[in-house]
Amino acid sequence: MNYYKKEIETAPRAELEELQASRLAKQIRHVYDNVAPYRAKMDEVGVKPEDIKTIADLAKLPFTTKQDLRDNYPYGMFAVPLSKVIRIHASSGTTGKQTVVGYTQADIDLWAECAARSIASVGGSNDDFVQVSYGYGLFTGGLGMHYGAEKLGAVTIPASSGNSLRQLEMFKDFKTTIVCMTPSYAISLIELMKESGISKEEFKLKAGIFGAEPWTEEMRAEIEKGLGIKAYDIYGLSEILGPSVSCECEKQCGMHVCEDHFIPEIIDPDTLEPLPAGTQGELVFTCITKEALPLIRYRTRDIATLIYDKCDCGRTLVRMKKPQGRTDDMLIIKGVNVFPSQIESALLGFDSTATNYLIVVDRVNNFDTLELHLEIPSHIDIEERGEIKNYKNKAQEIITSAIGVGIKVNLVEPKSLARSMGKAVRVEDRRKK
Repeated sequence: MNYYKKEIETAPRAELEELQASRLAKQIRHVYDNVAPYRAKMDEVGVKPEDIKTIADLAKLPFTTKQDLRDNYPYGMFAVPLSKVIRIHASSGTTGKQTVVGYTQADIDLWAECAARSIASVGGSNDDFVQVSYGYGLFTGGLGMHYGAEKLGAVTIPASSGNSLRQLEMFKDFKTTIVCMTPSYAISLIELMKESGISKEEFKLKAGIFGAEPWTEEMRAEIEKGLGIKAYDIYGLSEILGPSVSCECEKQCGMHVCEDHFIPEIIDPDTLEPLPAGTQGELVFTCITKEALPLIRYRTRDIATLIYDKCDCGRTLVRMKKPQGRTDDMLIIKGVNVFPSQIESALLGFDSTATNYLIVVDRVNNFDTLELHLEIPSHIDIEERGEIKNYKNKAQEIITSAIGVGIKVNLVEPKSLARSMGKAVRVEDRRKK
């Protein structure tokens, strides 16, 4: 079993919580003294830095949201002078201002270590060739995994995204063993392999680290089959760090959180009260070692569950289950709560090759409508109207049963839906336009 920092990754829970408490107390003093919005929030609820002594005291602190970052755009939430900031990243948000994140040199070193841990946790070492096919730029994916691979001592291949045939060529020629990319891009590459007559046996791939967008267990199976690898989930968000806040190990049973740097909580998104371990709710993170943008009780909007049992890999770090959706991505259709991941899971359970789709929500005559635009899979004969009708009806029946609300399936021509090299656009909500 591979570890990057075994003494931390396998530390007894009591020892880990003692470290967290010490770092938390120091961090709260840091933000109170240096971040005016935090000082105002804490003063408003009557909490002082000296009140924070244990992890249990987290509940006394106010929450931080993405709106706080937008209200203080671009640098109002930074806790250090700009002279100490050496890197800026920003979210690719489609509404409002971007959320801007700053990093000191210590923050970059911390990020590289967390990413190195992630790669090691899926079996990576300095003997590996890691091809980073996330986008490079303000998006955190590319540079985050790049620095992690270098920190681990692996041969790092900064492929970025796009130029798909070249990506496959690099897999073969550069002897790539581990890939880092979005799951939807992996599906696109598998599709291209089939079209180009390229076999997975031509590669030396053994593992892939996939993140930046939601994906299901059904999609994991399709990627593993198509590339001949083990596919691992990684979690991160630019506001907290970037990819590698947590990552799966070789057991593929939850993503281990780097708890020596980030304290996770699960809260009820309605009451905002902390929930017991093992309960599903909204994921909240507190940064206890970051310098430039140390967010306190940051509401991620992701719906997840934390598992504190020791993992079979030997790690004691808490695991988070794959997020089941986002509170702000949840679709309310005719009064029913529907997550896009539910639709994908039902669809791929019915047909694992049905990976190119778009969910369209609209409002017609004051009634919500839900449609799934699905490319006709290659195993369906386009000329056979009866076969197409049966396929469509069966898909509608299975998905409707799974989500509890009617959905109309529209089969469209192969390759008619847009492909993505970054985060895939899976939902188009026309009610907002």
